[in-house]
Amino acid sequence: MAGRATPLVLTLASGSPRRRALLEALGFPLRVVPPRVEEVGEDLPQDPRELALALARRKGEEVPGEWVLAADTVVDLDGRVLGKPRDRVENHLFLRLLSGRTHQVHTAIYLRTPQDLVVEVHTTRVRFRNLSQEEIAWYVQSGEGLDKAGGYGAQGLGMALLQGIEGDFYTVVGLPVARVFALLWERGFRP
Repeated sequence: MAGRATPLVLTLASGSPRRRALLEALGFPLRVVPPRVEEVGEDLPQDPRELALALARRKGEEVPGEWVLAADTVVDLDGRVLGKPRDRVENHLFLRLLSGRTHQVHTAIYLRTPQDLVVEVHTTRVRFRNLSQEEIAWYVQSGEGLDKAGGYGAQGLGMALLQGIEGDFYTVVGLPVARVFALLWERGFRP
């Protein structure tokens, strides 16, 4: 049986170290190409699910390659998008808003393969504990939430803020890993 002349490589259209680590943990050969796209603008949808889809598509279309994966995660608090906080003050505000409440996290994926294009969104519900001002200050001071949608990371120190998750934990982290794995596997891309 003749082998492939060149091994398959998945191009990850993302600068997220979390997405990269998840795919590397599964053993996928990666080429990381962070897209240079604007994540704000009047041309983007206001609906949080639609925004996640539009941004994942925008990122994926920006990067060349046969096998390209892009994703975008949006935190949705009653229809309001909580993006990456601009600074610690906004991070503090986001955590006050999330305290004791349930919100949704939408992670959209864009997967372009030689056979087809898959663009879909996955949603998980997250409930925060009631947080004291001291707890919020502790987390904000860590700086962990500054580069994350909603201002927190469920996989890091932010795990102490959560009361529960209904759905896929990895959707909250930024990549619905099982779904991505299945999509790649079904199309013949193996780690």
